[in-house]
Amino acid sequence: MKNIIQHPPVTRKKPKKLSVHGDLRIDNYYWLNDKENPEVIDYLNAENDYTKSMMMHTEAFQKELFEEMKGRIKEDDTTVPYKLNGYWYIVRYEKGKDYPLYVRKKEHLDAPEEILFDCNEMAKEHAYFNLGSIAISPDNTLAAFSTDVVSRRQYNIQIKNLVTGDIYSDKILNTTGSATWANDNKTLFYSIKDEVTLRSHKILKHKLHTDSKKDIEVFHEEDETFNTFVYKTKSKKYLVIGSSSTLTTEYRILNADTPDDEFKVFQERIRELDYSISHFEDHFYITANSNGATNFKLLKTEEKTTQKEHWQEVIPHRETVLLEDIEVFKNYLVINERENGLNNLRIISWDGTEDYKLPFNSETYTVYIGNNTDFDSEVLRYGFNSLTSPSSVIDYNFKSKLKEIKKEQVVLGGKFDKNNYESKRIWATARDGVKVPISLVYKKGIKLDGTNPLLQYAYGSYGSTVDPSFSSIRLSLLDRGFIYAIAHIRGGEYLGRPWYENGKLLSKLNTFHDFIDCSKYLIEQKYTSNEHLYAYGGSAGGLLMGAVINMNPELYNGILAAVPFVDVVTTMLDDSIPLTTGEYDEWGNPNEVDYYNYMKSYSPYDNVEAKHYPNMLVTTGLHDSQVQYWEPAKWVAKLRELKTDTNKLLLYTDMNSGHGGASGRFESLKEIALEYAFLLDLEGIYR
Repeated sequence: MKNIIQHPPVTRKKPKKLSVHGDLRIDNYYWLNDKENPEVIDYLNAENDYTKSMMMHTEAFQKELFEEMKGRIKEDDTTVPYKLNGYWYIVRYEKGKDYPLYVRKKEHLDAPEEILFDCNEMAKEHAYFNLGSIAISPDNTLAAFSTDVVSRRQYNIQIKNLVTGDIYSDKILNTTGSATWANDNKTLFYSIKDEVTLRSHKILKHKLHTDSKKDIEVFHEEDETFNTFVYKTKSKKYLVIGSSSTLTTEYRILNADTPDDEFKVFQERIRELDYSISHFEDHFYITANSNGATNFKLLKTEEKTTQKEHWQEVIPHRETVLLEDIEVFKNYLVINERENGLNNLRIISWDGTEDYKLPFNSETYTVYIGNNTDFDSEVLRYGFNSLTSPSSVIDYNFKSKLKEIKKEQVVLGGKFDKNNYESKRIWATARDGVKVPISLVYKKGIKLDGTNPLLQYAYGSYGSTVDPSFSSIRLSLLDRGFIYAIAHIRGGEYLGRPWYENGKLLSKLNTFHDFIDCSKYLIEQKYTSNEHLYAYGGSAGGLLMGAVINMNPELYNGILAAVPFVDVVTTMLDDSIPLTTGEYDEWGNPNEVDYYNYMKSYSPYDNVEAKHYPNMLVTTGLHDSQVQYWEPAKWVAKLRELKTDTNKLLLYTDMNSGHGGASGRFESLKEIALEYAFLLDLEGIYR
């Protein structure tokens, strides 16, 4: 019989004084940030053992949940083929295998299959494996591909000859994973990372069959708040180097036929000028927030006159419509717009004869522009799904106006019928009077009597919008009586760019207050009660979890916090930590006293108190480069020290993964099965 660990691990305190702006903080668990220290690893393993022991009675249920979720997924699955430069490209999975195969067929879909990469073979010797990206040379004979076997998002780039199958000796280390070919088929551009901060800070040029240590630096982004990247326009005419921070962007362009020439600045950076560029014929099309266009507008300029003073308005700024992105075709321009939280695809012909939107008749759906690599295509590929409808890949013909569903996600298991579920959007009133939308999905027939278990999810940072999308995995909760709610809180862009601006920097408390006020509304409307309400967030959403349980722990019976960013002040004061300097425009720079005081007022780790907290499961990855493992480890240690309740507090660290969790299609389901078992166990549901 397995030993049951009765008491949680207690790690020792090593007080460290942290002083800034005359304010002294004592961090008793600062020492946990050294994973080379065996005592740290011992502590993480002890927490894992305790979690395993406390969840031991659910192990059979976890396996059942894992098999149930896996059983809904079509194992021998294939993506919809897309055409690029004379080849059809396909990603497919084989039954019983965790990783995909990347294949292509020349000209016709009935042509012989050419296997480019079998990730199952490539992953064999590794506990973690990720194929980052594949860049095919213009003559179709070479593939630059990147791999990460640590889960720290530091990719190595290699080059494969697709004719002979040989992998060349060229090996480029510590990159972002993406690479771009010039039109000569022998020059490759890529971005590398700072070894310490992991900021992508340089663009280098590599010549085929040369030593990568001699690669030429073509751009160095010296501003520590910016990252840099490189790509080729869809027209294939230009190579583009981009630099971006939270609020500001800048681009450089170069004719892809002359890769040894100098890049030219498109429009030099101006603080808070955020723009992006697409090329068509002899013009560039620009989405920008210039001249007060908070929700962005569309402009154009001739190739030779790219500075801002030459930009001409194509679509003006609109107060209620967010212009998210565009897709350029030979005869049409497609615009992805968001109005009242929902996306529209607007189609405009270049000759000016057509301008219309595709109709979507629902109040909770997700639509997005898909993979449209063929510039000459008469077909727009887009994706559609909703909280109740599985994902579809759809081709829309500009000429015939007909839609063709190329693929609809198959939900196996024989039990799923989308008509058995209901979704809706409701609006909670926040404490400052602002209406906050909530998207809901649940099984039809439930009674709103306050007894339903409800899982409330949100993110609420970086302008990242959580759209109401379908999940076959989530059915394991819905079928057991859970309601699932997405709170579209400020800090995202669900209701436009101002929705983001009002949930960052010195307005960040709006994000947390919105989530809490949505929780209170869901309880008031008897969708649930505080005995049955659960909350879930990851990364910056984990910060959200930490903040709301410090403010209103009594509202929640349980919390799932994945890779949570909870030690905000200490992290933002340490510019050696990956991502820190680039985050100043999101959270503020705590080296400035106003931002320091505001940040300290909500930082979860700094505000842990001696009081009751909900049941909690906290997960992290030892190699996480986005939110370092020690943030959740320290947080749990401090919670153990101070909390006054006997509720569960569990920490699980994946010792082989990083921010994105385990690699492979099915391995990550085991962590979800643990999370779901944690929630269902609290509800006394074991079927």
